[in-house]
Amino acid sequence: MTVVAMTLRTDEELDTALEALSTHEGISKQEVVRRAVLERAERSSLRAAVDAILDVELVRFADALERLGR
Repeated sequence: MTVVAMTLRTDEELDTALEALSTHEGISKQEVVRRAVLERAERSSLRAAVDAILDVELVRFADALERLGR
C-alpha cells in the first residue's frame, strides 16, 4: 500500500466532531476521516450502479408503469 501525505484543514466544529468520533470508536482522527471517505465512495458507486439499472429498466417497463399510474 502506498501512503500519500495530505494536510486536512478543519474548523472547530469538524475538529470537535472528529475528536468525539475518534474517542468513541477508539481510532485516530485520521482513521475516522479515512473510513468516512471510503464509505462515501462506496455509497456513491452503489448509487451510480442503481441509477444505471433504473435508466434501462424504466424504459423497459415504461408501458406497464404508465398503465399502473392510471
